[in-house]
Amino acid sequence: MTWQLPQEVRGLMEQLEAAGEAAYLVGGCVRDHLLQREPEDWDLATSALPQKTQQVFAGMPLVLDGLRHGTVGVVLGGRVYEITTLRREGPYEDHRHPSQVCFVRKIEADLARRDYTINAMAWRGGALIDPFGGQADLERRLLRCVGEPRRRLEEDALRILRGLRFASQLCLEVDPAVREALHARRALLGDIAPERMQKELLGLLCGPGAEQVLLEYADVLAVLIPEVGDAVGFCQHTPYHIYDVWTHIVKSICACPPDPLLRTVMLFHDLGKPYCFTQEAATGRGHFYGHAAISEQIIRRSLRALRFRQDFIRKAALLVHYHDASLEPQPRLIRRWLNRLGRQGLEALIQVHLADNSAKNPAHGEKKLASLRAYQEAVEEVLRQEDCFSLRDLAVNGRDLIAAGVPQGPQVGEILSRLLEEVMDERLPNEREALLQRVRQLR
Repeated sequence: MTWQLPQEVRGLMEQLEAAGEAAYLVGGCVRDHLLQREPEDWDLATSALPQKTQQVFAGMPLVLDGLRHGTVGVVLGGRVYEITTLRREGPYEDHRHPSQVCFVRKIEADLARRDYTINAMAWRGGALIDPFGGQADLERRLLRCVGEPRRRLEEDALRILRGLRFASQLCLEVDPAVREALHARRALLGDIAPERMQKELLGLLCGPGAEQVLLEYADVLAVLIPEVGDAVGFCQHTPYHIYDVWTHIVKSICACPPDPLLRTVMLFHDLGKPYCFTQEAATGRGHFYGHAAISEQIIRRSLRALRFRQDFIRKAALLVHYHDASLEPQPRLIRRWLNRLGRQGLEALIQVHLADNSAKNPAHGEKKLASLRAYQEAVEEVLRQEDCFSLRDLAVNGRDLIAAGVPQGPQVGEILSRLLEEVMDERLPNEREALLQRVRQLR
């Protein structure tokens, strides 16, 4: 098994070996290498006790936050490489952390404590160490636990979401025993710190196998986002839709580029529907008046609970709010949207509309698709023309207004906003002299 390691990784392993200790690459980097992918992280394991690992790398910057569990971080080139002593773990009392760890000398004992077989492999000296058949499972595209699945998931409940992320990202079939355990132990996710679930959720949403995972494990996702459970199987009773609410949501997620923001927006965009459903008595046709506002409340509440960044929440909630807004290809209205959302925001909103439309009844989608394509072209034309849609695009600024006799204070901003409104509406050219003349009228 040939592997051209980065110089930093090779150097760390050579230093440990020169000190008389075994050094291994373990976990995700081994899995990624077998899949012919560039590893994102490099995790090392060693027979050296933590104190000796510190001695080996004594001349280098170290991170010792994980020392209690045997991990020493070595800082190289601004990156932290974690080196962990081979260990066996005691009972898990909180579904997240072992009550104690016991250091061992054999790599097989360390691999036996890991979650899934595809992560329970190691590499040393050109040889793959694979006591649980992880390589074969990768080739078969199969997700299996190391040992008994229920026990493995009970030890660390985050493994439930991790398993779904792996299934989505690597397009894995889930072993029947693991599938049963994922459903049966899903409630344990309630014991996990919300911020730790962010990465797993986003990885799941952005994986190429997300559709199958989201449809099959909606009950697991509902532990994080209870509204998912109400969307499953909810018939829309409208000719514009051929799927229930949850299936439509999943189809729209997978119609988006694998961008965390866009796919998060699609996850939430219609979750408000079950709470505002009405049905015409005569025709049986369903309506969801006001569902965008309810979905916006749900996404704000859920993302705050999952400890997403405020900026991410703001952008996602805004896109959910406008996900079914009318988009007319008129330059004046486009400039308004650009002012409200910015260029990237409006481009994201178009992607949201396209994804939403693609998950509806195809018999009614072609006309809307043509309309959205025309809108895209109109937006591109407005941008090519470098139309004015923000204060920074105005041919005058606050200093110009003050020089023209406007008193310093709130009135400056109010007049600038008024000028921008009139320029965007094509009632006033974005020309310095014309704007200053209008200032004299407004001051």
